Amino acid sequence: MQKNTILLLAVLAVNFFYAQQVKPLISENHLEQRKWVDSIYNTLTLEQKIGQLFMVDVFSSASSAEINSLKNKIKKFHIGGVIFSKGTAKQQIQLTNEFQQLAQVPLLIGMDAEWGLSMRLDETFSFPYNMTLGAITNNNTVFEVGQQIAQHSKRLGVHVNFAPVVDINTNPKNPIIGNRSFGEDRNQVTQKALALIKGFQAEGVLANAKHFPGHGDTDQDSHKTLPSLDFNVKRLDSVELYPYKKLFKQGLSSVMVAHLNVPKLTEQEGLPTSLSSKVVDSLLINQLQFSGLIFTDALNMKGASEFGDKGIVELKAFLAGNDVLLIPNNLEAAIKQIKNAYNNGTITKSRLTHSVKKILYAKYKVGLNNYQPVSLKNLASDLNTDKNKATRFKAFKEAITLVKNDLNSIPIAETQHSKIAYIKLGDAENNKFIETLSNYAEINSFSIENPNLLEELKFADQVIISHHKSDENPWKSYSLTTSEIKLLDAISREHKLVFVNFTSPYALLDLNSFLPIEVILQAYQNADDAQQVAAEIIFGATKAQGRLPVSITNAFPVGTGYQNSTLGRMGYDYPQNLGFNTAKLAEVDSLLTEVIEQKMSPGVQVIIAKNGHIFYDKSLGFHTYENKIPVKSTDVYDLASLTKILSTLPLFMRLVEEGKVSIHDNLSNLLPELDTTNKANITVKRMLSHYAGLQAWIPFYASTLDSLDNYYRKMPSKKFSIPVTENLYLREDYQDSIYAEIASSELLEEVEYKYSDLPFYFLKQFIERSYKDSIHTIIQNDFYKTMHIKNMFFYPKRHKTLSEITPTENDQIWRKQLVHGNVHDQGAAMLGGVGGHAGLFGNARSVAQFMQMYLNEGTFGGRTYFKPSTIQAFNTCYYCDKDVRRGLGFDKPQLDDVGPTCGCVSMTSFGHSGFTGTYTWADPSTGILYVFLSNRIHPDASNRKLIDEDIRTKIQQVIYDSLDI
Repeated sequence: MQKNTILLLAVLAVNFFYAQQVKPLISENHLEQRKWVDSIYNTLTLEQKIGQLFMVDVFSSASSAEINSLKNKIKKFHIGGVIFSKGTAKQQIQLTNEFQQLAQVPLLIGMDAEWGLSMRLDETFSFPYNMTLGAITNNNTVFEVGQQIAQHSKRLGVHVNFAPVVDINTNPKNPIIGNRSFGEDRNQVTQKALALIKGFQAEGVLANAKHFPGHGDTDQDSHKTLPSLDFNVKRLDSVELYPYKKLFKQGLSSVMVAHLNVPKLTEQEGLPTSLSSKVVDSLLINQLQFSGLIFTDALNMKGASEFGDKGIVELKAFLAGNDVLLIPNNLEAAIKQIKNAYNNGTITKSRLTHSVKKILYAKYKVGLNNYQPVSLKNLASDLNTDKNKATRFKAFKEAITLVKNDLNSIPIAETQHSKIAYIKLGDAENNKFIETLSNYAEINSFSIENPNLLEELKFADQVIISHHKSDENPWKSYSLTTSEIKLLDAISREHKLVFVNFTSPYALLDLNSFLPIEVILQAYQNADDAQQVAAEIIFGATKAQGRLPVSITNAFPVGTGYQNSTLGRMGYDYPQNLGFNTAKLAEVDSLLTEVIEQKMSPGVQVIIAKNGHIFYDKSLGFHTYENKIPVKSTDVYDLASLTKILSTLPLFMRLVEEGKVSIHDNLSNLLPELDTTNKANITVKRMLSHYAGLQAWIPFYASTLDSLDNYYRKMPSKKFSIPVTENLYLREDYQDSIYAEIASSELLEEVEYKYSDLPFYFLKQFIERSYKDSIHTIIQNDFYKTMHIKNMFFYPKRHKTLSEITPTENDQIWRKQLVHGNVHDQGAAMLGGVGGHAGLFGNARSVAQFMQMYLNEGTFGGRTYFKPSTIQAFNTCYYCDKDVRRGLGFDKPQLDDVGPTCGCVSMTSFGHSGFTGTYTWADPSTGILYVFLSNRIHPDASNRKLIDEDIRTKIQQVIYDSLDI
């Protein structure tokens, strides 16, 4: 026995002592399995037995001639399996069914689906690469990825997935492994591989660890040559073989043996490991005690194909101990060589029986004892589910790695006054990244081709640069160009720089110096999910969670990864990732469809979020029943009474917090002119609780109907300057009459709960006097702009075209026209479009952002707007014992069976509804935020279908029913 073999045995002795005997091909009903295997085996001729050893390849997109050739091989040579490659899922299923029908023994169908079917098939689902998964610390997510890849594989009739790659990629220059590896740390590679394997095998698909004994530390491609690993046995055992030893104890189904030159194992220079009995038989089978299926790597690869005449390579591979000979160079010659070897005694009967029966055991385990043709029904939807999308998104969210964050430069908090420049590097798309960045700040984009770029960047306080390369496959070039590196260096020396790399982490090795770059965010791939999450991390809508799976120089060793703080801004996620049952949640779609079909409203916008993550964001229907302008997410609606809690109330809350007013003050303290009225001693607390005896509303416009010429003009003038709607201007002095009428209005005979708009007329007066400015200016400057709320404002026509504003009522009583781009509420209209109770327009996302600030207890985007105690003071039901459910300005859940909610929300929840068909509700106990916008009063305010059917709260009920608490 030679020295190397003795050393290898010594190294493995301890491992063998602890080895766990696992029989990965044995089913639970092993007696039935053995019975089936024996019954099939006993019917096979020698030729049929030999045929079982071979798995041949085919493109599902192959020509008819190629397909017919394979069909002939199935019938003539009785091959045991087929490995599919390029084409479509439909083509593959059709061919699988045809091939299986021809086979006497059902075929074992294999496929390379390392990151899903998209590795080989067009228009199929792509999961993240192993390198991306290697950055995830939560192995349950990796398991879910494996499980879903297996579900897709099984759906196509695939029984063995030639994955995962368990090569430890310690060589950044490796041309064939790279992104296909989980990384360079043996423990992490093993853990991730085990999670993926368990996911595969939980679904009944055989996993396949490759490329034994380890293809990670080489800079050559075995498709083109025979790569060499010139390491000693101790190194090979501690690094390359480490994952295999661990995985064998966990029931790994199969292994693929690579074509590598490893002389310390083969004891023969230039002999491929796949053809070496010392590697396959002695090491893999006897020393490591592996009893699963052993596949060769493709025998038509240059690393093996040139090692002998026709059929000799296949014979040597079988003699070395392999069970399945993958993609033979010459099938007929190989079968002939093996048959001759059997007949002359070189291959024994027991040797052939051993491999053939293992193959049959595997076929039973994957269900081929009860083979059924694969159905094409619902194929596309089965291979592209919302669950798949949710899992992929979660994987990217958990993988993206904050490699460097000097001085906690991200998240970027200040967006109102910061001047942010953006530059794209690379030649792939960046649309999702720039779109998501724009949700949080104004982004000024610059081209790398701009000759004056450095000069024009002088305005910028912050520069974001992202690097995008093709995500088509893991072998695509990921390197930065020389000019890009120089630009990064120059900009980083003059500006605060956030650099996001949407390619392999090895691209970072091209950077000459990391020191000037404050932030490096490693996103691994150029997928839309990665782009969205990266942008959310930069602005603090989510946290970076990943850890580097490989070292990037000594500065950033494997495992590097920081967590950024979050700033309470809103991001996106999938309901599955937030604990929702999507089958139940689908009823929301049904209810919204009912709204449109039953003409409860021409269109709607709905957003639902949990813990700051929007998981439902839909715009349905049209602006009007003419169905000409579809509703877009950026279109704005008349928010009606939502104005109260989104504009007037927060401004008043701030005055309370600043000590300029108290909720215990009387109205006469706020507005001295009320001192002689019946409103003088009403407290703010009672007024905002709607427990002050005030009338619900006053139709101020009604008293002008008998003398329109006295109050209105079609053209503005100094005297008639208040715009009510198109071509209708009110006398300027009439606003005084409005406030006088409110002041002199009668109180209810008995104080009881009565919802009223009148308190917000008073608050508007007080706020504007206190700030010496209009509430529309104050709320924009102090709240909306600082929160980067882009689509919420008074005077919508100053911000949007009419095609972006949904119309409300066709008012034939007073305004004699369709109200479009002007506030519907008559009182707010007579105040020129800005009321304390109405006048605000917005889209669902903008409403959600403001409500999220309340849920965050007064903070948003790193800025504090209110103390939690202030939010609590206004979100309190002070008169519940008087059957008054309201907080101060906020609506609260009902105290009996009738009220504004589904009855399923917590008593800490709050919100409001609006006459035009709007609604928003937030629940601190669950983190759920819900926004429903519609123009149900178009074209007629008498349309009460939305209210009568209680659609808004039915949707709320569905949301809570869908939450798996």
